[in-house]
Amino acid sequence: MTTDAPVDKRKAIIDALMRLAATRAWSEIEITDIAREAGVSLAEFRDLFPSKGAVLGGLSRQIDRKVLEETTDDLAGEPARERIFDVIMRRFDALEPYKAALRRINRDLQYDPVSLAALRQVAVNSMRFMLAAAGISTEGPLGALKLQGAVLVYANTMRTWLEDDDPALAKTMARLDRELRRGERVLERADDLRRLTAPLRALGRALMEGRRSPRRERQETDEGDADNPAAAI
Repeated sequence: MTTDAPVDKRKAIIDALMRLAATRAWSEIEITDIAREAGVSLAEFRDLFPSKGAVLGGLSRQIDRKVLEETTDDLAGEPARERIFDVIMRRFDALEPYKAALRRINRDLQYDPVSLAALRQVAVNSMRFMLAAAGISTEGPLGALKLQGAVLVYANTMRTWLEDDDPALAKTMARLDRELRRGERVLERADDLRRLTAPLRALGRALMEGRRSPRRERQETDEGDADNPAAAI
């Protein structure tokens, strides 16, 4: 399977697609073009990636790995916002060689909802690891909100990064800072709401348990051993 394939061929295919995408419309790039550019056969391409959209997923995982390998514990004592800021900026630095291609792909994929839907899940998976690298948990009551918020922060900032040709990336950093501060406020309000509604949730669970018990008793009376798998036949 793909995990046994040589890494250099996987990277060759990713780089080939990025080279083609820098100068051609996404809809004009065929898998045969990518294979030819990468110097691999169609059979080898198929073993590594099922589609050209999957190659973009491969690029994302390649960037994930680069960021994760280079992330250190230097910022361990810094606020959460500073840690995630550092990790996301590392990600943009790693993506820099592919910027021209990503600019065109981003524009072209706006009209390809199928590819967009697939890439959203890729973004969620990437941000899960980026948050982990920043020491931010995605478990617990607010875990899903943190994860979706990170995806939104990254997507909004990437729009600025794609058009930011300043080597210092001042506009990108300013946008990322604004997005992270906005995300902090959303999480604070969500946490406040969760604490305020905790008694109501506990009351609701108690009421549901109270309603469930008599019904359970009736079921056991009517049906005998409710734990018997044969009762479902």
